[in-house]
Amino acid sequence: MTTRDSQSVSVDGVLLPRPFQVRRLGHFGINVSSVDRALDFYSRLLGFEISDQLDFGPRLSPEARAEVGPTVGYFTRHGTDHHSFVLFPRAAVQAANPHYRGYPRVNVNQITWQVGSLREVVEGMHWCEAQQCKIMRAGRDTPGSNWHFYPADPAGHINELYYGIEQIGWSGHSKPAAVHHIRYTQPPTLPHRPEFDEVNQAITNQVDLSSGYRRRAGPAPEFDVGGVLLARPFKIVKIGPVRLFVDDMAAALRFYQDTLGLALTETVEVLGETCHFLRANTEHHSLSLYPESLRDRIGIGHPHSLLGFGVQVGSYGQLREAVAFLDAAGCVRIGLPQALSPGVGHHVWFRDPDGNAIQLFWEMEQIGWSGAPRPAAQRRPWPADPAQWPEAISGLTDSFMGEVFLGPLG
Repeated sequence: MTTRDSQSVSVDGVLLPRPFQVRRLGHFGINVSSVDRALDFYSRLLGFEISDQLDFGPRLSPEARAEVGPTVGYFTRHGTDHHSFVLFPRAAVQAANPHYRGYPRVNVNQITWQVGSLREVVEGMHWCEAQQCKIMRAGRDTPGSNWHFYPADPAGHINELYYGIEQIGWSGHSKPAAVHHIRYTQPPTLPHRPEFDEVNQAITNQVDLSSGYRRRAGPAPEFDVGGVLLARPFKIVKIGPVRLFVDDMAAALRFYQDTLGLALTETVEVLGETCHFLRANTEHHSLSLYPESLRDRIGIGHPHSLLGFGVQVGSYGQLREAVAFLDAAGCVRIGLPQALSPGVGHHVWFRDPDGNAIQLFWEMEQIGWSGAPRPAAQRRPWPADPAQWPEAISGLTDSFMGEVFLGPLG
């Protein structure tokens, strides 16, 4: 296998160990027991907007459809990407995709990493095949229109490397169903026509570009968030990190470091167990790997491989307001050791309807050119109880740094 220390492949003139470079955690998805309950939590309370839906029913036999219950899942977004968070019905997904039946503890639908070009997708897939990766499928799907291939990690988590996800513009419409036929089951021959030509073709075919899914009206806007009236006193501006329990840590590290190219930022002992934190860009970590032996020690009662994942809000003030808002809505807050999240400042954990731990935070340490994280002794100390958080805190050199939220807040 090509190691992360060798640099032998040119990626647009830059020599790298592999023919692609992951730029960020692009989107993430979970398979849930009840989509309706999950939507109430993630959409009504946290503010993810529905951008499209997908019915798994046509992929199932009539007998299977009768057994699995609801078959419709939803693509949701917090910004202009067509989707940043996906909710699919677990029973229907497992019935439609034999892969999940082989990994019953995996409730992650996909962990999706963005690369910089279509060429990186095409050549990256061929390179991963040469590394004996299990490629689930490749090509281009709709809704979303992103070119991709899907390698599975050793524990069965399906990852996706993609380029070119559909953007939701000022009108709030996704692409019409009439253009969903533009999909591929294999990577294309390069170079490929630009998406602008696809849109022009749709116009020529007299497709109504405003006939796609448009966000539905939600709760009335009543909270001043940075001078904009929103339905909640906070705005999610980023997803991640994703936090996984794994049985074979060495195999997981080989996949995420050597194959996908994530950088190991820090290794931390938590209650005597060794945990690893990996990054895709300048954030301290976008993926954390915890040994399965840690589960009971930190009080995670569900059997799923996902410990939980993070959502970043726009500011410390928004975080304080988010805690009060979700507390008032009856959301269940849970206590987890701060050591699970090195490099993350003030944060709080809530339990979603399936028992996943959802971390709300506002500040993550950024890694500079040297690749070194801030020494633990120099990190901001803070009380675990939000009731003891001060109204204002001092800024650090990397406060408000990192990936910037694009587009209007609402």
